[in-house]
Amino acid sequence: MSSGGVAVRPAHQGEAELVASVLEEAAEWLRQRGDPLWSASELEPSVIRRDVDAGHYLLAFAAQQVVGAARLTLDDPVCWPEGVAGEAAYLHRLAVRRAHAGGTVSRAIINFCCARARALGCSSLRLDCEAGRRRLRSLYEGVGFAFHSERVIGLHTVARYEKRLPKLSGPPVLPGADTRGL
Repeated sequence: MSSGGVAVRPAHQGEAELVASVLEEAAEWLRQRGDPLWSASELEPSVIRRDVDAGHYLLAFAAQQVVGAARLTLDDPVCWPEGVAGEAAYLHRLAVRRAHAGGTVSRAIINFCCARARALGCSSLRLDCEAGRRRLRSLYEGVGFAFHSERVIGLHTVARYEKRLPKLSGPPVLPGADTRGL
């Protein structure tokens, strides 16, 4: 699926290193700003490989270069334990290479996730972020996510967001040819 010159597709088996490179770049940029998010150990290709191979990660491309990544699942028992199976898809770890920051890549990934969730019969796309990340929350609100609630998880408070999806008028068609994992 292509949006604004950015194509998004599920990551293929063997692309854990590509996914990890995008996540690591975003994590390093945040660390340098004094706003760490993910630890280096949780972004190792060996750690995320199972989810990549299961079809849970997406890659975004511009001019045949990897410019973004995200994880899409059909459950989130930690942040959304009350979620009912099949009602929502959950977007995690949305990351964009710094040279492509500015919203186009993020929007393309979010649009892909919305289309995929809708095709799977979900009525919403959900995500969460640390409650104190105002810029990130503004980005999500700017692309149609509505604040749902806050949830305390250990020492962190997350802001939970939901984007309601319109119902399909015909048979579902999954964006991207790869249906592993979802």
